[in-house]
Amino acid sequence: MSTVDHGDHYDAIVVGSGFGGSVSAYRLAEGRKRVCLLERGKAWAPGQFPRSPRELARNFWDPSEGLHGFFQVWTFKGIEVLVSSCLAGGSIIYANVFIRKDEDWFVEPDGRPWPVTRAALEPHYDNVERVMRPQRYPFDRPPFSETPKTRGLKFAAERLGVDWHLPLLNVTFANEGEEPAVGVPIATGEPNLHDARRSTCRLCGECDIGCNFGSKNTLDFNYLSRFEHRGGEIRTMREVRRIEPGPSGGYRVGVIAHREGLKTPSEQLPLEWLTADRVVVAAGSLGSTYLLLRNRDALPGLSRGSLGTRWCGNGDLLGFATRSAIPLDAARGPVITSALRYEGRGGRGYYIEDGGYPLFVTYLLEASNVRQEVRRAARFGWQRLQQLRGKRESHLNAELSELIGDGRHSAGVLPLLGMGRDIPDGELTLEDGYLECNWTMETSRPYYEAVKQSMEDVCRALGGKFKDEPLWYFKRNVTSHPVGGCPMGVSPADGVVDEFGQVFGHPGLAVVDGAVMPGPVGPNPSFTIAAFADRAAEWMLENWSPS
Repeated sequence: MSTVDHGDHYDAIVVGSGFGGSVSAYRLAEGRKRVCLLERGKAWAPGQFPRSPRELARNFWDPSEGLHGFFQVWTFKGIEVLVSSCLAGGSIIYANVFIRKDEDWFVEPDGRPWPVTRAALEPHYDNVERVMRPQRYPFDRPPFSETPKTRGLKFAAERLGVDWHLPLLNVTFANEGEEPAVGVPIATGEPNLHDARRSTCRLCGECDIGCNFGSKNTLDFNYLSRFEHRGGEIRTMREVRRIEPGPSGGYRVGVIAHREGLKTPSEQLPLEWLTADRVVVAAGSLGSTYLLLRNRDALPGLSRGSLGTRWCGNGDLLGFATRSAIPLDAARGPVITSALRYEGRGGRGYYIEDGGYPLFVTYLLEASNVRQEVRRAARFGWQRLQQLRGKRESHLNAELSELIGDGRHSAGVLPLLGMGRDIPDGELTLEDGYLECNWTMETSRPYYEAVKQSMEDVCRALGGKFKDEPLWYFKRNVTSHPVGGCPMGVSPADGVVDEFGQVFGHPGLAVVDGAVMPGPVGPNPSFTIAAFADRAAEWMLENWSPS
């Protein structure tokens, strides 16, 4: 592999622009450090997110095939993992939920406490909240109060006696001091790096495929915009392949530059070299672990016994309420509006949240109801034939209405999103240069069965039926919340990093994303990852000398 040395030196290089990377980069730049943030994907502004079938089909990450979209699916034995690849990372495709990790859940399966506590993270949760400006779904105000899926989950919770609440969402429903309203201009009082106009939530359910209206408070509208304003340097389409100690201290970082649409295997692209006093790795649970595994030869101090361990999918489980007796209309509203909280068996608690999807999916759901479609089409054809034979009727309104259907099938379907405290006993390894994952749901079977039972209870309360996510029948699962791989510990014997994300054995090297979690967060992990990164950056500024 050829190399290019540009001689660029920074106080810190941050790898990845998700919740860990964006928060760290901004805090370090705020502390007057010269920081370069590297992101393998490209930037997407409101209005650029794909919607057509052709665009959606190409919206995946596989540079060797010329694909530079923002979805990447890793497939392993027993589990599929969905991650993002774009500026602002997972905030582009996540469902906006900001829930603080339960105080009693900062423990290992055997009851030992985590190296970090809720009390230690509390002020950093507050810091992140001030920047992200999340809001609760204004369910007490019309037209938001008319959201069927929110009413439905609340109704089920009341019948079951389960805790129901409206979590903070990183979506703007109202300007400060104003009543919530749909589709009005957002007045933030500060510029964003896209120079994009934004509007309040349109209730279109498109949160997970990129918000074309700028209603989501994604990281590019807050932390990254502030980072750039502070003089931070953002380089997109830059993938880090190599990290090694510098000859006179600090680190050398080898980077490849992707070119959109160009089919080139990564191994054939030349390395550009940058240097920094500190390197902050925040490429996600899979990305960060993969990067360190690939660079073990250059980083001999890494805790070999801990690297790749304590991995899990944060207890993610997808199910569906179908044939509900009351309309649920999952396409109306943001993807998630409300949540149920359960203590769980043996303290392995979990959440169940209402899910949603874009409006156009409802038409696919209706079309998938093949039996009813065929019957309606046959009736329409017969009636149309009768008219052509001379039946005196000059309009087809009633017949066309019946052909389209009443939407009952799609209106009665609601995705149920479960997540919580599964057992973190998965392991990520490197085999022939490829990332592999040794994970099974069997060790967490009681947990998953409990979540599934609760979902079935919700469906019965709604007068409907429960359906498993299709992969369940093949003893496979899917997660969008991978955590672990570079777990924090109190020493190299039980962790890769300490409670501030600093890598044992390599001063100046840190990991600050979901990889550092020594187990499941429980609720949606983004808020806890951001708070951890805020705390880690604060520690780095107070203890800047890497040695």
